[in-house]
Amino acid sequence: MPLAAPRYISYIPLTDLAPDPANPKSHEIERIIASIRDHGFVETPVADERTGLTLAGHGRRSALIEMQARGEQPPDGILVDDDGGWLVPVTRGWASTDDRQAHTLLILLNRLPEAGGWRPGPLAAILEDLATSDPDLLDSLCFTDEEMENLLRQVDPETLAQGPDGTHTPELDPYDHDQADTGDNERGTNVSCPACGHLFTPGR
Repeated sequence: MPLAAPRYISYIPLTDLAPDPANPKSHEIERIIASIRDHGFVETPVADERTGLTLAGHGRRSALIEMQARGEQPPDGILVDDDGGWLVPVTRGWASTDDRQAHTLLILLNRLPEAGGWRPGPLAAILEDLATSDPDLLDSLCFTDEEMENLLRQVDPETLAQGPDGTHTPELDPYDHDQADTGDNERGTNVSCPACGHLFTPGR
């Protein structure tokens, strides 16, 4: 006997993906549109079976509506029906017990991803790899100079000894004697910014 999936993905008309009027989250629609253009439609919205309203994905919904209004081609991950309407994948199967629970989850689904912050070492390694291999992808992440400086001040140079592929070595200034190998396994004191090459001393 086949198992009934409590959660499933269903393609529905974009026009049927109703927003929740109580949604308190604002969005940078142009950044979402750029991401969808670059990578396709990856993260599916979530709908509440009780209300029929969107729980997560208001920004993605608005971005798709704007892209369609501009006459753009449907991005990867979006289907088109016989009338030319866009069909969007939606996670279904969860139903709230009341509006308070629905609104709590509406906020949590936005709050939880940002709550943990970033692990500075792995993040810096990925950003440096992008800076040297595909600057356009780095630019698409929209890290400000201040964010990059704050990140690099938290990074131990030893954590950047290898990039995400295990082979990349960060750029260090060969003329900076403070970075030179001491021969006794002591680490250098400076690390270069993956975006601009500027040297920072972590912890200062």
